[in-house]
Amino acid sequence: GLPGHPIEAADVCRDKYRSRERLRAAGLNVPQFVRFPLEADPRDIVGPPTGFPCVLKPLALSASRGVIRANNREDFIQSFERIRAILRSPDVQVMREESSHYVQVESYIEGPEIAVEGLVDQGAVTVLAIFDKPDPLEGPYFEETLYVTPSRLEEQARREVVTTLERAIRVCGLFHGPFHAEFRLNARGVWPLEIAARSIGGLCSKALHFSVPGLGEEASLEKALIALALGWNVHPIRRERAASGVMMIPIEREGIYHGVEGVEEAQAAESVTEIVITAKPGQRLIPLPEGCSYLGFIFARAHVPELVEKALRTAHRRLRFKIEPAMRVLQGTDKQPHAKALRVEGK
Repeated sequence: GLPGHPIEAADVCRDKYRSRERLRAAGLNVPQFVRFPLEADPRDIVGPPTGFPCVLKPLALSASRGVIRANNREDFIQSFERIRAILRSPDVQVMREESSHYVQVESYIEGPEIAVEGLVDQGAVTVLAIFDKPDPLEGPYFEETLYVTPSRLEEQARREVVTTLERAIRVCGLFHGPFHAEFRLNARGVWPLEIAARSIGGLCSKALHFSVPGLGEEASLEKALIALALGWNVHPIRRERAASGVMMIPIEREGIYHGVEGVEEAQAAESVTEIVITAKPGQRLIPLPEGCSYLGFIFARAHVPELVEKALRTAHRRLRFKIEPAMRVLQGTDKQPHAKALRVEGK
């Protein structure tokens, strides 16, 4: 019985094709886009209507899984086939999503990317934080790493982002609850990439602290959202004065995770507040675009965003991850009866 976003609005936000249609119809900046059935042969697509470069993506997966930039026809064919394999994998098929039967192709949008965290209270939009993404996200894959707030955008650019955000939220039909939005900015304006009916993913919300009436000066994002659902007055909510940020530690190569060294040295970096390693020994690591996880998270707080970014990068350089390749030993022949079929993980 608690209030929330309309189900239909949440469904629209989860489907990149339907949400693009809504945003385009409202006159917002949207890249050219078209979807193809999963069974389509990319070799029969002489050239995507969007032209090159373009971005191929699933309609509903998160964390940039399966998102690939193609600069030419060969890239396009290979990218389509990789995404098809991802969408046919057991962990995706078990969700039985209609959107998993399509691959979307969009024109590539140049420019820096930002994320916006906030909430909608009975239709009224409150922006809680605007995150810069300092690392360029130009492809071929689009793994997110750094989130730093407050944004270093000029005031005029921030106003344009908020204006576009409010229009996009109304168009998508979000009414009461959290949102996580992502945009690209360039000389042609503000381009909505995603308007999600949820809060920020993973452990990233640990980078946010708020002053909320009745909850104190160090309230978490989750506490603020529960208060909103319970009908509390959260309009006076304010993010802390300090700058803060998080690094989602990327998986740079496939293999078996055996541990990490240098955590104490990384933790000692100035302004670093916490390091959480989420990978488990023996876990098989798969990088993007097939993978959908991180090695862990680094958090930092400082007086200004520049120091937060420096702290996150310094801490990351001090971490040394032990990732060893997974090797397969093939079945022996009759002339080699001593050879057995087995899988050797590690050395």
